[in-house]
Amino acid sequence: MKKTILGLAMIFIIAGTVNAQKKFASWQDSIAYEASLSEIWTPVPKAVMPGNFISEPPSDAIILYNGKDLSAFHGRNGKKIGWVLEPDGALTDVKGAGDIITNESFGDCQLHLEFRTPSVVKGAGQSRGNSGVFLMEQYEIQILDSYQNPTYVNGQAAAVYKQHIPLVNASRPPGNWQAYDIIFTAPRFNADGTLLSPARVTLLHNGVLVQNNVSLIGPTDWVIKPVYKKHADKLPLFFQDHGDDGNPISLRNIWIRPL
Repeated sequence: MKKTILGLAMIFIIAGTVNAQKKFASWQDSIAYEASLSEIWTPVPKAVMPGNFISEPPSDAIILYNGKDLSAFHGRNGKKIGWVLEPDGALTDVKGAGDIITNESFGDCQLHLEFRTPSVVKGAGQSRGNSGVFLMEQYEIQILDSYQNPTYVNGQAAAVYKQHIPLVNASRPPGNWQAYDIIFTAPRFNADGTLLSPARVTLLHNGVLVQNNVSLIGPTDWVIKPVYKKHADKLPLFFQDHGDDGNPISLRNIWIRPL
């Protein structure tokens, strides 16, 4: 989930108007309350055990990360990339490392990535292996340790954040590598900026279909109601540094095919 300065400002205004009669200890509590209004907790997707997977990039794929270098990425706002390149080729987030953003921009695409949440579990709910991949910088597929870890179901692993609950929970236990295969169709806009067709996502989590060509109602957000605004046909994607102690997720084998 992404908390922008603008988003926080807007929510502070919302919290002050919608909940004028409700008293909070702090503005953070007010924001957290507003965010909770869009959380869905039932029904809980049933758990399934995925099979083994082996993925090699197709010949026409653009390799974004192959375990050797980060030349396809840059840090946000000119910040040096703080993610750690491990001896086994894993790319691991650390607290405060910042988001990593692709140098190249994409629209319609097929994206493959593999991630691993920490084998030593710290935290619970949204504070347990939390990250996300943001398509076109604004449409998030949630990354989370959702193995026997209750949270709001539109924010668990493989959710289109706060919009679409996965059909099933295909999460592996902590410390195991997992895979997302994403088919993304970018939104289309009319010349006047109005929406012609929404973004759509199909997602396989560890080879299991969990999002079946779902339609997005706008950019994903922690609190603010999604609203489409015209943007470029192609934009970078990024992986989120969530910034919490319990979230040092790792990545490997990231490739993309523009469609």
